[in-house]
Amino acid sequence: MLIIVRHGRTVANAKGLLQGRIDNPLDVQGLRQAQHIARALGHVDVVISSPLQRALQTAEPLGLPCRVDQRWVELDYGEWDEKPVSEITKEQWASWRSDSSFTPPGGESLQQLDTRIAEACEELLPEAEKSNIAVFTHVSPIKSAVSWTLGAEQQISWSLNVGQAQITRIAIREGRPVLVSFNETWHLEDE
Repeated sequence: MLIIVRHGRTVANAKGLLQGRIDNPLDVQGLRQAQHIARALGHVDVVISSPLQRALQTAEPLGLPCRVDQRWVELDYGEWDEKPVSEITKEQWASWRSDSSFTPPGGESLQQLDTRIAEACEELLPEAEKSNIAVFTHVSPIKSAVSWTLGAEQQISWSLNVGQAQITRIAIREGRPVLVSFNETWHLEDE
């Protein structure tokens, strides 16, 4: 099973800022969410994380060794990092939403993200068929992993909502990914 987890909340999340490669830590609520996630995951054999501290901190309560994989880092928003969406021009935002090859200034396109996440997922297929692998990552990589799982030809990123501290489960059956659950947040009900 491939279990893909979005990190807990940061101050930038709470303020509604775009948060790409900026390396913010979890806030107090995010640290609580990490504890809830650890209890909700069940048995985990392998832990993989984005190199950003918010993902690493979310994985920490599991108390297991963690492999860092650069491919699971958040989308590079370039000059948009830590800006509110309201500061992005309507034209740029419309271009980004309509063209998966659009790249924010100094950043990365959704196509580039999909390619690196598909490679990371393909590499994990054999291991995830036999073991429970928890990957701690970010909004955009989760959307790309779901797209890979579904074999989506068209960009679906804008059609998915990924909640804070959510869990997505992808089973591997006969070498193929099967989406079992998406955007689980039941473990946060007391938040």
